[in-house]
Amino acid sequence: MTKKIAAIALGIACLLLTSGITAAGPAGSQSVTPAGSPAPSPTATSAANPAALPAASPAAATAAVSGAPQATPPPPQTPSTPAPQGRKGFISVDMEGICGVVNWDDVTVGGQDYGLFRRLMTQETNAAIEGALAAGANEIVVRDAHDTGRNILPDLLRPEARLLRAWTYGPLSMMEGIDKTFDAAIFIGYHARASTPNAVLKHTMSTALLDVIINGKKMPEAGINGLMAGYFGVPVVLVSGDQAISAQAKELFGDIETVIVKEAIATAALNLHPAKAQELIKQKTTAALKRLKDFKPYKLSSPYTLEVSFADEAGAQKVSWIPGAVRKDEHTVAFTANDLMDLMKLFRLSKL
Repeated sequence: MTKKIAAIALGIACLLLTSGITAAGPAGSQSVTPAGSPAPSPTATSAANPAALPAASPAAATAAVSGAPQATPPPPQTPSTPAPQGRKGFISVDMEGICGVVNWDDVTVGGQDYGLFRRLMTQETNAAIEGALAAGANEIVVRDAHDTGRNILPDLLRPEARLLRAWTYGPLSMMEGIDKTFDAAIFIGYHARASTPNAVLKHTMSTALLDVIINGKKMPEAGINGLMAGYFGVPVVLVSGDQAISAQAKELFGDIETVIVKEAIATAALNLHPAKAQELIKQKTTAALKRLKDFKPYKLSSPYTLEVSFADEAGAQKVSWIPGAVRKDEHTVAFTANDLMDLMKLFRLSKL
């Protein structure tokens, strides 16, 4: 019986071989190909025998087992272009040129409407800050430059700006805090020089002064402060106030941006609505910083000559005792210096 079973099995095996059917052995064994049949392709061989596959990375092997597509390698990295640096703006803020202001009471601590106008002063400053931010500024310093130096309301000021309050009694005065790292100077709430007709609360640094002349040019405060900005290579790009300071600023600085928030008529003024004035300041500040290349620092040639005229003869008499002072007439004292900052130190002494 055993011999019969063996013979039957041998017969079946022969039949399978002659019919071209292969029998797969246990895992890892090779298939049997009848003689005379074409050799299997590498693909077929690889599919039938995984051991014949070339070595693959663990990630590729995992993807192959799971059926997920293999990840495409990332493209080579190219060096990124550095983002352009933001601009740095200096904003000097006075009060007589703020929209709505028409009387000394409006800008004096204890005045009936002083609280209102220090709030509007803060809002006009915020408008300039917002305009600067829209133009790409990333650092802004605000100098409170009126009277006590403590008028802008810190809690209402835009948080992107830093605020310089009070006085150091140094020569930079209304421009304290500026240096050569700034890109632009902006003057908000400024007014015309002393003795200007049809100008709101006109004066030059002090109501005790009749005139301030540098190198033969009559100077408003914007001109004096513009010279100090120019000393550090910083151009004045915008001035806001009445129509009188707008004209004087353009005469000194050329085609800068100006915002006329009110039109003086003798001792009165025709004012814009404060919201309209603030919107114009914001728009013009953005426009000024976007055309920054059009402006140049304001400079005069050395040596510098300063003439200070006092309303009271006693003022000229006192200042004439400062070393280097030259008495020009009963009201006027002159100084000369080779360096602008030395001249500003003498001017500072003359106002004490």
